[in-house]
Amino acid sequence: MDKNSEIIKTEIIRILNENGKTRGTELAKRVIEKVGNEKIVYREISALVESGEIDKKVHSRSHIVYELINLSESVNNQLKNLHREIDVVYEEISNFETTVKEENFSYHERLRSIIHQIHIVQSTDGIMKLLSYYPAFKKDKMYSQIIRKIDDCWESIMSSIAHQQEVDFLNEVLSNLRISHIDTKNVN
Repeated sequence: MDKNSEIIKTEIIRILNENGKTRGTELAKRVIEKVGNEKIVYREISALVESGEIDKKVHSRSHIVYELINLSESVNNQLKNLHREIDVVYEEISNFETTVKEENFSYHERLRSIIHQIHIVQSTDGIMKLLSYYPAFKKDKMYSQIIRKIDDCWESIMSSIAHQQEVDFLNEVLSNLRISHIDTKNVN
């Protein structure tokens, strides 16, 4: 990205920060006065919309409004949704022993259930690892709550595995999780 492009993006964000919602023509006119030409300014506005940094609302063809996305609110909402999901998973894992006794799960049903729970927690854990590279997510208070809940899930899963009557249950879980079982023909 060239230096001029960065200056234009910075100016767009500065204007939106000062004014809040701004009509497209007004925004472009003010940015063009400071830096760049019309074509480059509109390209940079589009790039900011695509990257999710600003929001574009089209009221009519001649009335387009741009505004900054409230990143902290968006981040918090995403993390709240993730927290609700991991809470549901934690409840399922915590009630595993009770469910097994009530429904009289067979060895294979218990094994499948534990592996399914592990996959869900691994998936959520992977999402959190990816989000850890974004300061906006890592700074949010929900982030640490989700990490703690994931740790609780792992602890509960290990407790469930340890309380199975079969001695080789952990080995069976591990052998079913191994990637080496994937057929190499399916890998690109």
